Amino acid sequence: MNRREFLQGATVAGMAAGMEPVAERTPPAGPALGALPRPGPKPAARGRRAVASSSHWVVTETMLAVMRAGGNAVDAGIAGCLVQPVVQPEMTNHTGTVTFLYWEAKSGKAYQLESSGTLVPGMAPFRPLPAVGGLSTGPTPPCACVPGFMPGMKALHERFGSRKWSELCEPAVRWATEGVPVHTFQYGVLSDELPSNTYFPSGRDFFLPGGFTPAVGEVFRSAALAETMRRLQSEGPDDFISGQWARAFVAEGNRLGWQVKLEHLKEIPPRWIEPLRWRHRGYEVLQLAPPERVGVFSALVLGILGALDVASSGPASRSADTLYAMGSALRWAEFELGYLQDPEVFGCPVDLWLSAEHHRRIADVLRGTRPKTDMTEHVRALAGVPALAAAGLPTAAARQTAPVTGSCELSIVDPEGNWVQMMNTLQSGGIPGVVVEGVPMVGSHAVTDLSASIAGWFWGGGRLRLPIGNTIVLKNGKPWLSLGTPGNVHATIPQVLSNVLDHGMSPEEAIDAPRMLPLRDDYVLEVESRLPEAVVAGTAKLGVRVAPLPPYDWHMGSFQMSWRDEKTGEIVSFADPRRAGKAGAF
Repeated sequence: MNRREFLQGATVAGMAAGMEPVAERTPPAGPALGALPRPGPKPAARGRRAVASSSHWVVTETMLAVMRAGGNAVDAGIAGCLVQPVVQPEMTNHTGTVTFLYWEAKSGKAYQLESSGTLVPGMAPFRPLPAVGGLSTGPTPPCACVPGFMPGMKALHERFGSRKWSELCEPAVRWATEGVPVHTFQYGVLSDELPSNTYFPSGRDFFLPGGFTPAVGEVFRSAALAETMRRLQSEGPDDFISGQWARAFVAEGNRLGWQVKLEHLKEIPPRWIEPLRWRHRGYEVLQLAPPERVGVFSALVLGILGALDVASSGPASRSADTLYAMGSALRWAEFELGYLQDPEVFGCPVDLWLSAEHHRRIADVLRGTRPKTDMTEHVRALAGVPALAAAGLPTAAARQTAPVTGSCELSIVDPEGNWVQMMNTLQSGGIPGVVVEGVPMVGSHAVTDLSASIAGWFWGGGRLRLPIGNTIVLKNGKPWLSLGTPGNVHATIPQVLSNVLDHGMSPEEAIDAPRMLPLRDDYVLEVESRLPEAVVAGTAKLGVRVAPLPPYDWHMGSFQMSWRDEKTGEIVSFADPRRAGKAGAF
C-alpha cells in the first residue's frame, strides 16, 4: 500500500469511527469548535481589524488572541510558531526551520528572515544509523544538523516583537500541559511516520504513549515537552541555543557519535535578506530571495506563461493548452533552477532568471516543440503504462513529496496593517529520529543534487536551499494578497498565483482549482482528478498522458491565505480544503 492509499484509508476510518472524542478522555477547554477538524471545504473568515490562518485551530486562535491583547502580527506569528509544534508534532518541531516575510505598515518596507537548520561547516555528515529519522528513508537518509527554529524566534522577537517573550510562550505552555485531541488527518500522518519517528526509545516514548498511536479524539500530550516549554518561557530562546536544552542536545549528539559542540549552535546565525521583488500584470510580487528557490521559480514560470499568453486560453482547469503550458513551464523551471544555490557560496544570476527576454526565449522553445499532429492514438496505446515506474525510477510525485511533508504556513494581518507570511517546519532540525527533553527532531534531507528540492553543502557556511513559498502581492504599492503553503511548494505556488493574476480567479477559487506536478520526462502529467473530460482529451492530442491524483491531494499543499476585499474594505483569510486548517478574524 502506498502513502496516499494509507492516509486516505486512515482518514476514512477515522471519519467512520465518528468525530466525537473517545469516551474515557475529556478534551481540554478551548474554543467551542464543535466536531474535530477534518480536511474539506472551510468558510473564509472576514474581519475589519485582523485575520489569521494556519493548519491547526489552536494556532489560529492563539494568533488572534495575541492580536486582541494588543500584540502585532510578528508577536502573533511567534506565539503561533511556538505552539504549533506542541499541537502538530507530526508536522513541525522546535528545532527545524523558520522563514519569515513581513510587510511593515509604518515604514512601507518588506523584510525577510532566513533561519534554516545548518550543516556544521567542515564536519562530515552524521547519520546515527542507516535509514533513520525524518519522513524519507530513501537512498540518502537524513543527517544531523544545527537547529534553526529558536535562533529565528529570537531574532524576530528582538527586532519586531512588542510583547514580552514569557507572554508569547504562554499558549505553548498551556497546550503542552493540557494536550489537544487528535483529529483524523493528524492520526493518519502520525501513523504513517511511525517507522522513522519511533526508531529510538525516545521517539517511542514520545509518539506512542501507552505503546500505541493516540486514537482519533484522544488527548495527546507530553510531560517532558510541557516542562521544556515552561523553562523556555522563563529562560527565553537562549535555552535552545546555549542553555539547558542546548547542552542536553549536544550531549545526546556526542553520545551517538556526532562531534557537535555548543559553540556550533551559534556559528551560522539567522540571516536578514532583502526580499525578491518582481512584477506581473501590474502587480508587484514579494517572495523569499535565494537561497530559497520558490520566488525565482515562480517569477520564471509566470514569465514563461505570460510570454505564451495563457491568459487568452483560460485557466489550466478548463484549458488543455494552458494545462500543457503550465506543466511544461514547471518542468523547465524545475530543471533550470536546480542550479540555484546560496548566493553567498555560489553564483546566482537572479536578474537573468527574471529577464523578460529569457522568458520569451523559453516560450519560443516550448511553443516551437508542440506536436504537429493529433497524438491521441499514441496516448491510448500507452494508457496504463507508467514508463518511469516500469523502469524502477521514482515518479515526480514520489520525488517531490518524500523529503518534506511536515511544514506549517501562517498568514497574519494585524490591526495596524502589518502583514506576515511565514513558515515553520520540522525540516533540517537536530538529530534524526531522536527526542531531547520532549522535543522531537528529523534532521536534514539536504543533498548535493540538482533535482532535489532540498540542497545543502558541508563546506562554505552556506544555508540550505529549501522549497518555501512565503508570498505577498502588492497592488498599487500596498499589500493586497498574501499566501503560502507546504506540500510541493515549487509547483503549487506558481499555479495559484497564475490562477489569480493571469485568470482573475478569486482567491478561494484559485486555491480550490485542481493542481498538478511538473510534466514528467515520460510525458505524464500528474494532476488532481477533477479535470473536465474535454481538457483530458485535449491534453491527449498533445501527446500527454494525464495521471490522476486524488481529487484533493494533501501532498499538493495546504494554502494559508489572506487578502483585502476592495468592495467591502474587509480583510479576508482562508484555509485550504486539502488539510484540516482554520482561518479566523475579528
